[in-house]
This record gives sequence, C-alpha cells and structure tokens, in this order.
Amino acid sequence: MENELHNFIKVWILAIISLCYCFYISSKLPKGIFKLISLTPIFIFFLYLPLTISTAPLVGITAFFLSWLANFKLLLFCFDQPPLSPPPSNLFHFISLASLPIKPKQKTPSQNKSKPPQRSILFAIKVLILALLYHCYSYKQNIHKNVVLVMFCVRIYIELELILAVAGTLARAMFGFEIEPQWNLIVTSILRPTVYYPIRRISTRLLGSRWASLPAIFGVFVVSGLMHELIFYYLTRVAPTWEVTWFFILHGVAVVAEVVVKKVVPDKMRLHSVVSGALALGFVAVTAVWLFLPQLVRNGVDEKSIGEYSKLMIL
Repeated sequence: MENELHNFIKVWILAIISLCYCFYISSKLPKGIFKLISLTPIFIFFLYLPLTISTAPLVGITAFFLSWLANFKLLLFCFDQPPLSPPPSNLFHFISLASLPIKPKQKTPSQNKSKPPQRSILFAIKVLILALLYHCYSYKQNIHKNVVLVMFCVRIYIELELILAVAGTLARAMFGFEIEPQWNLIVTSILRPTVYYPIRRISTRLLGSRWASLPAIFGVFVVSGLMHELIFYYLTRVAPTWEVTWFFILHGVAVVAEVVVKKVVPDKMRLHSVVSGALALGFVAVTAVWLFLPQLVRNGVDEKSIGEYSKLMIL
C-alpha cells in the first residue's frame, strides 16, 4: 500500500507538471487547432496515468479528476471556453480549476454567509452512514444480493460526496473563492458545453429548434456512458462489457422520450407526478441492478475497495 501511495503522489506530481505546461505554453497559443495539437499529448497522458495505480479508491479519484474532468476542461480551454479561459493569473488557481471538480462562481449577497455548522453535521452524518455500511459488509453472506448491490451503490455515492466535499473545502481554504455545488452538477457543467451545445447547434440546422435538443440530450448520455465505461475499466482491468454504456443509452432514450411526451401531450393527459416519479425511480433501480453495478461486483471491486480503504485509513 505504501508503494501505491508513492505512485499516487508521483502521478499527481506529473499531472501538476503537465498543467504547468498548459498554463505557460499552450495558453499563449491562439484558440483552435494549434492549441488542440499542443494539448493532445496531455489528453493521452491523462488517460494513461490511472493505469499506473491499482488501488481502487486512488484509481477512481485519479480517473475521475484527470481522465474525465481535466481532459474535458482542457478541451474547452482549446477553444477559449470557461472554466479555464480566460486563464487565471495565478498558476495555482489554474491547476486547481483544471484538476479538481470545482468551478468558481461569483458571490451574491445571499451567499456571503456560509453555513459551516450545517456542513459539518451533514459531513458527520455521511461518515457515520459510511461506517455503518462498512460494518454491514461483514455480514454480506447473510444479506440478499440485491440489498448488497444497493448498499454498494449508496456507499459509492457517499464516498464520492465526501471526497468531493474535501476537495471543495481545500480549494476554498487555499484559494479563497466560492465553488459551485459538486458531484453531478460539476459533471453536467462539463458535458453541457463539450457535448450538448455543439450537437444542439448542428441539429438545429437539421431538425429545427423544436427538436434540436433531442440528439443533444442523447449524445450527452452516450458520452457519459463511454466515460463511465472507461472508469470501470480502470477499476476492474478487464475487457469492457459495455453494460454501463447501455445503462446510459437506455436512460438517454428514456429522457428523450420524456421530452417528446412533454412537447406533444397536453398537461392534463400526463401521468400524475407521484406516479411518474415512482416509475422513474423504479426504472433507475432496475437498470442499475441489471447493467450499472454487476460489472463492479462481478470483479470484486466492492470488497477490494473496502479492504483498501481500511489500509489507507491505517496509513
């Protein structure tokens, strides 16, 4: 485990050096093809870096932060799009914005008063729930496999929430700016300008403004599925089964169908929100158990990650 920590530190030192190159060299180039060419080696390098680590928690963090978010932010940077354009005057601001799941936002009067006690309480509750889930895993053999899958899903969600909360707190403390809400919203904020807007502009010319959003929505889900497939490969190191990609494709089709229904069906003929909400929740649960989680459980990532978390805490 000590070697893994050394590799993890080495990976992030290399990532910081790469981002220094982006700040000092690539930022001086005009937007477009020349900047894209200058950053292509960094895209490839950030895709490679998670392969040098084998510990699931460290691989997951590195893959999500560098291979997905940082690469997509740098792609936007090629065309002078935020959050990295215009480049911050401070190198450390640039590195933090590029490598962490954060996005600066302008303060408003209502945001000037933070709520640290509430944040601390929520953080403590999540830690307690996570500890309870770890304890329950000791009795995994006596628990129904679908319940184990739900436990695993909740555990992954809470772990990501805690990791991103810590990253956001560090960014706020070190660099003194407020940050946008994390987790799903930061992914959405990256996929919107890199996938949704370009596809929508093209489809507007082909389909008209009324239906232009449909291929754009579907494209977002496809790209999200492919990026999740990549992260699952980093975690399992087995050939892709494309289950998680199909999970997102199915959800993309469902969302597109929902948008179509809302456009063509009058409000009074639609299902009640309670019914539609229950159906949506059931759809998510069934497809998650069917397509999203099995690849991780089948390759022992759930049990492996618990043992590795325990070793990391001891260190």
